[in-house]
Amino acid sequence: MLLGRGSRAPGPRHPRRPRPPGRRRRALGRRPRAERGTRRVPGRARAGRARARGVRNWTLASVAAAIAAGRLSALEVTEACLDRIRRLDPRLRAFITVDEDGARRTARALDDERARGRRRGPLHGVPVAVKDLCYLPGLPTSCGTRTREYFVAPRPCTAARRLLEAGAVLLGKLNMTELALGPFGDNPHHGDVQNPWRPGHCAGGSSSGSGAAVAAGLVFGAIGTDTGGSIRLPAACCGVVGIKPTYGRVSRTGVMPLSWSTDHVGPLARTVEDAALLLAAMAGWDPADPTSSRRPVPDLLTPLGRGVAGLRVGVPENYYFEGVAGEVAAAVEAAVRRLEALGARVVALRLPDPTPMVDAATIIARAESAAVHHRIARERPEELGPAVRARLELGFHISACDYLQACRLRARLARAFVDDVFREVDVVATPTTPEPAPPYKEATAGALRDVVTRMTAFSRLTRPWNGLGLPVVSVPCGFSGAGLPIGLQLAGRPFDEATVLRVAAAYERATDWVTRRPPLD
Repeated sequence: MLLGRGSRAPGPRHPRRPRPPGRRRRALGRRPRAERGTRRVPGRARAGRARARGVRNWTLASVAAAIAAGRLSALEVTEACLDRIRRLDPRLRAFITVDEDGARRTARALDDERARGRRRGPLHGVPVAVKDLCYLPGLPTSCGTRTREYFVAPRPCTAARRLLEAGAVLLGKLNMTELALGPFGDNPHHGDVQNPWRPGHCAGGSSSGSGAAVAAGLVFGAIGTDTGGSIRLPAACCGVVGIKPTYGRVSRTGVMPLSWSTDHVGPLARTVEDAALLLAAMAGWDPADPTSSRRPVPDLLTPLGRGVAGLRVGVPENYYFEGVAGEVAAAVEAAVRRLEALGARVVALRLPDPTPMVDAATIIARAESAAVHHRIARERPEELGPAVRARLELGFHISACDYLQACRLRARLARAFVDDVFREVDVVATPTTPEPAPPYKEATAGALRDVVTRMTAFSRLTRPWNGLGLPVVSVPCGFSGAGLPIGLQLAGRPFDEATVLRVAAAYERATDWVTRRPPLD
């Protein structure tokens, strides 16, 4: 049974199209009429659910191990997550659609398979969810807007299909910034996603529901997308791990595009190991995606335990610490010192000025997003939020000549960057965001021009890496004085996700940030 959003945050209202016949959605926590007055679960199932309720603070890897050993069932863990969604999501607004019945069917089938001695893969029985621009059969894909609310795809996106093949239980579709156009997590149609650490503050966008759901323990992992920081920003804001893989490492088939040239699909999870497990399941060549790479996916898990001794960590002297809040800079500098204490060699870098790359990638993304959404923007602009309308309009004014020149410049700058920088270092360490998650009332209020300026500023440290197409992970590295998470960003060579994750895992083991949980219970 599909569970829809029961309430919406204050904000601009847009006309709804008539609901198609046959599709019903109900408020979170409501039982179907036929079930009312009946006993909800038998005693044995209720005991199993109570046993599973404590797993909300577990990692994906530990839950998968417990299911494999028979200490928990997939159905018990799924019910525990659904119970938590009912309790917490009305205030977090992380989900757009919850597929209770579909999740239970999958979990029961996985338990039956395990009883017969079959294990699909490393994610067998683990509940996860996907950003609502990823196609899932039978569920509407809204892309965070009202204009596509009733589009239902016939088959899942490749990334979700591979998670299913690895044994994951998909709980539903996650909230997001409208059309993936924004770094804060606000949404005028489905409600602003709330930061689990501090309601009223941004969850980071555009994969806002993915970051909040993982941080709040609603799911153990999530699929996000990243065109200018949309995996790493919510990871940093919500205190979880998010990785933007190398461009082409994960198929984009069945994912509604924003910018074909700079879109990346990747996971968000609580720990580096969890993110590596998800990425390993999702990655690999897909003949249906012409941009998908044929390069083999290496072992991403074994290197996690190797430490950082002998690795070179580059720290930029320019751009990446300019205009950064003092407590963010201090947390990242402390993280670099910790890596040095663990055996890494820290190298001061004077990076090529990222501004030309950011400018080129911005032209490309604006032109391509306008091309993707031109019909909606031209024929039904009143159904879009004002900030999204304004950003799409910018793309309509980019000429073909400017677009092609930006594509050529981007390719040349990317080659030069990799050749110059990664001769000297193995990874580059920077802050993920210039400040901790701001309040929505400061980030999204005021004149439209000011809002767009704040959007650009908040994503200025993540956007260069999309133009370069390099693998980048954000890992928690501390908290602000107000109790908001801070993220450390680690970037590596093309298709060298293993080294980036290895450095992140070494840092994670040496700190206790990963054990912290938002004050929700």
